[in-house]
Amino acid sequence: MLVTLGSTVLLNSGRLRGQRIGIVSNPASVDRTLQHIVDLALGDERLHVTALFGPQHGFRSDVQDNMIETPHAEFEGGGRRRIPLYSLYSDTREPTAEMLRNLDALVIDLQDIGTRIYTYAYTMSNSMRACKRHGVKVIVCDRPNPIGGMEIEGITLEPGCESFVGLFHIPTRHGMTMGELARLFNEHFGIGADLEVVPMAGWSREMYWDQTGLQWVMPSPNIPTLDSAIVFPGTVHLEGTNASEGRGTTRPFELVGAPWIKAEKFAGALNARRLPGVCFRPVVFEPTFQKHARVACGGCQIHVVDRRAFRPVLTGFAVIDEMRAADPVSFAWKPPPYEYEPDKQPIDVIAGAQWLREAIDSGERAESIAERWKPSAAEFRELRRPYLIYQ
Repeated sequence: MLVTLGSTVLLNSGRLRGQRIGIVSNPASVDRTLQHIVDLALGDERLHVTALFGPQHGFRSDVQDNMIETPHAEFEGGGRRRIPLYSLYSDTREPTAEMLRNLDALVIDLQDIGTRIYTYAYTMSNSMRACKRHGVKVIVCDRPNPIGGMEIEGITLEPGCESFVGLFHIPTRHGMTMGELARLFNEHFGIGADLEVVPMAGWSREMYWDQTGLQWVMPSPNIPTLDSAIVFPGTVHLEGTNASEGRGTTRPFELVGAPWIKAEKFAGALNARRLPGVCFRPVVFEPTFQKHARVACGGCQIHVVDRRAFRPVLTGFAVIDEMRAADPVSFAWKPPPYEYEPDKQPIDVIAGAQWLREAIDSGERAESIAERWKPSAAEFRELRRPYLIYQ
């Protein structure tokens, strides 16, 4: 079945005509024919686009690394007038009164990847909060959760671990679309904005991205493929360690390793655990930037052989288990700062709980850790139910 995106539904409806609008977007904000929402809006003389906004990595996703701010600028394309282009990953992470001054509505069209640990959902929630404060309507154009809307996995964010990679108490893999998250944030978590979510047509919860008929455009520089998104809910936790999560390679989050790892032994130990839906192939790789740049790292490539059975968060914790076991002296937790948090341990911020770090340090296995999150995941499955759009 072909999916029609919320942005297409919105622009075809004509209900923005005559309104002054701002658009929050990045290069993945395209329709089925790969036309960008900004170009489509500017091409409609009945629309008045008065401001543009970009999330982390920039409006054009031209900032490769994470935790690098982007500046405000001006947008000019095809000989059109200049439009202010505001960065929401800069001196501010939410629109200011001045940025919203000439808007009747703020349109948000951002592609999420189905993981709590990803900043676009919080750019959306911060924008909703600012619009509530300044009397601007918010319109969220819904997009697919690329890793499906069925599975829920991982630690539910605990109080004290909030950050820009996790502002609300939801699990690591939440199984919701951006539009559904907007409804959850607005109603359950009390933002209270004047919110409209424009649903997709043709999307159902069991669908992965490659079943939608849509082209994959990188939502951020280190999510080059759907495969990257599928493993990301687990291997993103390596950002809280001194091991490489594959940044600086052509397979970020699929290639994992460290200089102290012996590839064959490491992959063999992981395969011996018989984790569901996954196979680990020994590799040696050399990142070109970020951790261990230009240093050979032993490790593995994570090959998902059955994505319905695969449990990415369990797998990510098992990878950390084995990295620590390979050399407890060389393995270390990455020190702060991380994503605007100067004092919190990065792994606590990413995992959403301090107890994970303590459990791994004590030698607790990933399989045991996974049992701990099952009750809260079941609670979240019920909590999210009223906010789901696609049944």
